[in-house]
Amino acid sequence: MTSILRLGAVKDVGRFLEHLQGLGVTIPCDRELVSGAESPLSWPLRRGGVELGNRIAIQPMEGWDGLADGNPSEHTLRRWRRFGNSGAKLIWGSEAVAVSHEGRANPNQLVIAPHTYAGLAKLRVGLLEAHRETCGAGDLPLVGLQLTHSGRYCRPNVHDRPEPKILYHHPILDRRVGLTAESALLTDGEIGGIVEDFHRAARAAADLGFDFVDVKHCHGYLGHEFLGAHTRPGKYGGVFENRTRFLREVVAGIRAGAPGLRIGVRLSAFDTVPYRPDPALSSSGKMGPGIPEPHADLIPYRWGFGVNSNCPTEIDLTEAKQFLKLLEELGISLVNLTAGSPYYNPHVQRPALYPPSDGYQPPEDPLIGVARQMVAVRELKAEFPNLIVMGTGYSYLQDFLPHVAQAAVREGWVDLVGLGRMTLSYPGILSDAAEGRTIQHRLVCRTFSDCTTAPRMGLPSGCYPLDEYYKISEMAGQLKLAKARRA
Repeated sequence: MTSILRLGAVKDVGRFLEHLQGLGVTIPCDRELVSGAESPLSWPLRRGGVELGNRIAIQPMEGWDGLADGNPSEHTLRRWRRFGNSGAKLIWGSEAVAVSHEGRANPNQLVIAPHTYAGLAKLRVGLLEAHRETCGAGDLPLVGLQLTHSGRYCRPNVHDRPEPKILYHHPILDRRVGLTAESALLTDGEIGGIVEDFHRAARAAADLGFDFVDVKHCHGYLGHEFLGAHTRPGKYGGVFENRTRFLREVVAGIRAGAPGLRIGVRLSAFDTVPYRPDPALSSSGKMGPGIPEPHADLIPYRWGFGVNSNCPTEIDLTEAKQFLKLLEELGISLVNLTAGSPYYNPHVQRPALYPPSDGYQPPEDPLIGVARQMVAVRELKAEFPNLIVMGTGYSYLQDFLPHVAQAAVREGWVDLVGLGRMTLSYPGILSDAAEGRTIQHRLVCRTFSDCTTAPRMGLPSGCYPLDEYYKISEMAGQLKLAKARRA
């Protein structure tokens, strides 16, 4: 493939717009930033009983930096305080918090359990304190907690030892973890126990003062896998009604046990067949660009959600629209739209120029991936105007993120712009833009992917290239050595 233009070398909005035109992608972008109350990023949002002071949101950013018992560490508290400093008025979970030890994605993931309640409460208090320090004592952000079970990607005890809990056998993903044991398949009874774990966790979140919980349905984890369980027999698989039974049972229990608690859902609205590095172009330890796993004998493709079953490298939003209609019927208005999975198609889920250690070189200009997510969100938002829709995939835009975010809100593509990786290096980028402050270009995320590579190697996530806290830490030295061994 041809070389990809580094966005860090693009010095003005005009050149960025020319580049978008050359790629043939549609991304809204304002040439000039508006500041103060006139900025679309500063517009308040009031809908369905939800009141937010601006259009800036923080994505859940799991840090792999909790303690072995599931409590937060000082690293975790620092990250949450920085989320509070961001000025965002919607904090979407801040963290993926496991509803049980067995459901953890790694041995340092936070867990919500009686022995961690005080620690989780401290995170919320610290975030709100930091928000007051930065933004004053006015309206506070809406703060949620993302509840998760990692399903196929459970690694609760050792970071490189999978202990998967799956809903069905996947002809490609099973091979990646050497999965053959039928014991990994969750029974209907075990699913019922996980549903009860979500109920218990939500009641605890309400008692701890969180404004809402996210019932996570994205990125290949358990909630997302339910949506693709076409081949599972019984009441949790097959037809759409069965594949959404888990969501409906979790929501019913939350409403019964914590009636004042709001519910949100983060959804991978579309997906693709898994990708792998092209072996023909991989050499000398350098991974090749991503290509789809061989799947000619898997058509129609029956192991995904938001996928064209006859051509599983293509999007099909039919069931995503059916799912959003269900959310409306359930009275859920907070919706965070993302795509794909970091485990098997990261260029779809998290467009970047530099891949993580277990990924592949980008098979396309990452701006194509950004546009893919934004255009899908625009289509879904247009069909469901009463939902409060938060978009994802903006960090790769780098210096032009504020220009695109402002235009996306102004043109109604999305209600809220959610920041993920960017918050690790520069949590206040959109607040600076909205208030007319100078953008600190030295802090802008360049998607070097160390924030993903470090966790893959058992280290805390963070921005090792740009955040001095990580850059000069002992952890940075450990990461450097681990990457050298992997090379």
